[in-house]
Amino acid sequence: MPQPFYEDDHEHFRDVVREFVKREVVPNLDRWEEDRETGRDVWKAAGAHGVLGIRIAEELGGGGMKDYRFRCVVQEELAAVGAASLASGFSINEDIVASYLTTFGTDEQQRQWLPGMADGTVVASIAMSEPAAGSDLRGMKTTAVRDGDEWVITGAKTFITSGFSSDVVLAAARTGEHEGRPRLSLILVPTTTPGFSRGRKLRKLGLHAQDTAEIAFNDVRVPVTNLVGEEGRGFHHLTAQLPLERLSIAWRALCAAEAALEWTVKYTSERKAFGERIIDFQNTRFRLAEMTTEVDITRTFLEQSIHAYNDGTFDVTRGAKAKWWTTELQNRIVNGCLQLHGGYGYMDEYPISRAYADARVQTIVGGTTEIMKEIIGRDIAGRFPG
Repeated sequence: MPQPFYEDDHEHFRDVVREFVKREVVPNLDRWEEDRETGRDVWKAAGAHGVLGIRIAEELGGGGMKDYRFRCVVQEELAAVGAASLASGFSINEDIVASYLTTFGTDEQQRQWLPGMADGTVVASIAMSEPAAGSDLRGMKTTAVRDGDEWVITGAKTFITSGFSSDVVLAAARTGEHEGRPRLSLILVPTTTPGFSRGRKLRKLGLHAQDTAEIAFNDVRVPVTNLVGEEGRGFHHLTAQLPLERLSIAWRALCAAEAALEWTVKYTSERKAFGERIIDFQNTRFRLAEMTTEVDITRTFLEQSIHAYNDGTFDVTRGAKAKWWTTELQNRIVNGCLQLHGGYGYMDEYPISRAYADARVQTIVGGTTEIMKEIIGRDIAGRFPG
């Protein structure tokens, strides 16, 4: 018999997360959607419950749990109530910025930022995308020029998650060229730094409770010690961390698909048409059977991927496979579930409506489906060099 994915410690932690979600998230979801942001109280509450900073070292205020399954529990419980915006914001903090700092940051940088990220008093953003450069980071225009003991950063970024509310931004910038190609570096920029500015809060198709903004650097000066990792090694650092980012997106996609199915089974079991429950129609049962099978098979692959990540064997290609498959699956499942809700599925009072809008960006963020297929295709072709 296969071993269960979760162990007792994970299930005990789930009780804590579920209580946090019940008390601090569910009552506020509609207000956050209207406000187009979550505010800071929920971040601090998450920190107090130990929901944040799970993988940050204990001496820095975190949980010290390297096992990624604890993060999986958080994402499952947030997805179950349709809190995709909050799940995405937490992932930027936990799986991206905190991971960069833990892997490449100096002791000083870790001491300065990680305790606040663990207790919810510090919200972080990562700034890669630009108005004229999305997936193609080589087209990046933002520059960082060394001037004595400071970096002088100039440029603009867009589509920045938590960009309107974050306390620190991990920014990618050009710090030179090598053989005609830009050399990128990663630099921490506190948002109180003179010359840093936020543009408009972007209005989006979905994820309304997650503030997304444009930001700009107008001759922003930060100490050279704010460099994360090695100068000019930004591409290398990104390549090393992207598998985790994509695994995080993939797991959120799976959780969202599972939640949508659960809502739909409940709805079709209660709703009647022509005197019968909707779930008693053959078409409904067949669609639910198809979607449940796809999701169950996908979970098996992702659980194996989580184990591979914990073992240190999860690589770029597997990350690309997980990311494109699960996010496309999420969109198919949510679309199919909305159809089974009929007209009520189009109404915001039902969580499937919000989930439909929230799902669409998943095939874009973290690298588009097309980019993921290119990564996989290159790996396949590389096995048969010409």
